[in-house]
Amino acid sequence: MSDGRTPRRAEPPARRRAPVPTVDLRPWLSGDRAARARIARTVDDALRTAGFLLVTGHGVDPSLRTRIRAAARAFFVLPAETKQPYAARVGGRGWLGPGAEANGYAEGTATPPDLKESLTFATREPFGDPRTDAEWYAPNVWPAEAPGLRDLCEEYLTRMAGLTNHLLALLGEALGLEPDFFTRHMDHPTYGFNINWYPGREVVGPPEPNQFRIGPHTDFGTVTLLDRQAGRGGLQVFTDADGWLDAPFDPAAFTVNIGDLMARWTGDRWRSGRHRVLPPPADAPAEELMSLVYFGECTPGTVVESVPAPVGRVAYPPVGSHTYLRAKLDSITVD
Repeated sequence: MSDGRTPRRAEPPARRRAPVPTVDLRPWLSGDRAARARIARTVDDALRTAGFLLVTGHGVDPSLRTRIRAAARAFFVLPAETKQPYAARVGGRGWLGPGAEANGYAEGTATPPDLKESLTFATREPFGDPRTDAEWYAPNVWPAEAPGLRDLCEEYLTRMAGLTNHLLALLGEALGLEPDFFTRHMDHPTYGFNINWYPGREVVGPPEPNQFRIGPHTDFGTVTLLDRQAGRGGLQVFTDADGWLDAPFDPAAFTVNIGDLMARWTGDRWRSGRHRVLPPPADAPAEELMSLVYFGECTPGTVVESVPAPVGRVAYPPVGSHTYLRAKLDSITVD
């Protein structure tokens, strides 16, 4: 017999979160030697297990990230024919439309194309060598339909470059090496910046089997700084003990992970964190998320050599940083 009330919708079961620690950078930036040593140990432990950590105390204004999202969304929701003049290939500058990437290809995982669109920008200062400039320092393309986005992004990129240098100095100390072990290779970095838009099912339709907003992969380069939003179709991290788990979320924090080149550099002491972004969920089909992804990369011509034992565990052959990066970017391109 009904009591006339609308039945409550059952809440989805809570999902387990990956064991990723949070590091407050303030003691690192201004603390005493003992505080800095404690933070370095925490970072070393985190990167040996999951390859991820959350970072607070970074000083980046949250309103800047909010304004970038608003300006970028005004572009993403435009008709495809309006966005098409800004179309770019993976690793280029401009708009990556639906179906441009399948990140799972990088690890040999056969997946349909990723369910996302991106605006992609990169370093602004030319290197000085014509061939290198043509490949890695092409001018950024700023959509006229997104007024204000350029100034916001350039401010953000300046802040990210400074934060990346602080983190790389911390990583050097976490290995027990000199603080400039990594930063001395970043005097002319080819950093990249992607604004990833993950629309809901009303835009992308129902996912195909084994299709993700971003397929399972590890990042390719040195260090990634991610500003993300929480959602049921959000970031997951792979753990050896439990498989795929939701990444913990703190709106004040950046999610930081290392990539393949950093793992090679450390002789696999640290792991390149495997991750994916889930498709728009059936129980929240209109969910829309946007991530700001900063890829900190080294100067072209850097030779990445594994640090020897006892710090490193595996001695990889030396590799040119940007030869490696180009091969990986080509691997995820959907022709």
